[in-house]
Amino acid sequence: ASSSSITPSSSTTTITSKKKSLVFLGSPQVSATVLDALFNASAAPSSSFEVTAIVTQPPSRRDRGRKVMPSPVAQYALDRGFPSDLIFTPERAGEETFLSNLRALQPELCITAAYGNILPTKFLNIPPLGTVNIHPSLLPLYRGAAPVQRALQDGVKETGVSLAFTVRALDAGPVIARERVEVDDQIKAPDLLALLFSEGVPIMLFDDRSKLLICKLPSIFDGSAKVNAEPQDDSKVTLAPKARISPEESWLSFDEEALILHNKVRAFAGWPGTRAKVLVIDDESSNNHNILELKIITTRVGSNDKIRDNDVHDIAFIKDALVFPCGGRTDL
Repeated sequence: ASSSSITPSSSTTTITSKKKSLVFLGSPQVSATVLDALFNASAAPSSSFEVTAIVTQPPSRRDRGRKVMPSPVAQYALDRGFPSDLIFTPERAGEETFLSNLRALQPELCITAAYGNILPTKFLNIPPLGTVNIHPSLLPLYRGAAPVQRALQDGVKETGVSLAFTVRALDAGPVIARERVEVDDQIKAPDLLALLFSEGVPIMLFDDRSKLLICKLPSIFDGSAKVNAEPQDDSKVTLAPKARISPEESWLSFDEEALILHNKVRAFAGWPGTRAKVLVIDDESSNNHNILELKIITTRVGSNDKIRDNDVHDIAFIKDALVFPCGGRTDL
C-alpha cells in the first residue's frame, strides 16, 4: 500500500490521530465474526483504535464452479466497504514487499484469528504492542492448526477459547484470558468452531456476554495485558497438528467402540468427512454380494441391547436409522 492510501484527510486528522492502528489477520468465515466485532467496536464513539489493514490468504478456487474467489474475510471486508488496497494477500507472511507495506502502516497491534500462515520474527517485530491470537482451545491444550477436530475426536466434555500473545513457537505465547465452554456430545466440528469464535468476541457490541477480545483490548493497548499475561505450563501441552488429518483417517473401522467412532464423525464433519464400507449380501444367493461405500453424516451411540448374539456382524434398520455393531459389543 502506498503512503497516500492511508493518509487521512485534513477534516479527519484530529480524530484519526488519536486512534491506535490495528491490523487484522484472518481467512475463513469464522474469522469474519472477529473482524465484524472489531469493525463495530472501532466505530463506537469511545473507541481508541481503528482497523487500518487486513491480511488474509490469497484468492483461491472454491465452490462448484471452481472460480477464483477472495477469502471469506476479504469478501466480508469488501462488502463492508473496506478499501481493497488495504487488504493484503501475501503467499507467505515473510515476503519483503508485504512486510514493507505493513511497516509503512505503523500498526501498534496485530490480531490474528485462523489466518493460516506462520508469522516470522520479522513480522512479529513490527507492532510494538505485539500480535495477539484467538485460539479455539484452552491453551496449552491442543496447540496447532486443528484444535477443535482433535478435541472432539478425544471426546472432551469441556473446551474453550484463549487469547494469547503470539511468539515464534507454535501457540506457546503467554495467555491473556480464557473462556470455557461445555461441549455437547452431538456438536460437530464446524459448529463448535463457530461457537468458540463467537465466544471470543461479543454477540452484540454492548451485550453482557461480551467476551475476551473486545473486553481485553483496552488492557492490551495500555500494556497491562502483557504484564499480567500468564505463561503457559509446558508440562501440560497437547498438540493438534492439522497435518495429521488426512483422507485416510476418514474411514471408520467398526471393530472400534461406538463412542470412538461417534467422536470421529463429529471431529471430521467439516473435512475430510467420514466414510464406511459395508458388504451387501443377497439372501437368496450368498455368492451375490457387493461392497457399498457410505458417507457417514450423523451418528449416535446406541444401547447394547440392540445387538443379539447371532447378529453381531449384521447391520440393522431400526426406527429410521441404520444400526452398526461395533467393537466392545457397542453399536452406532
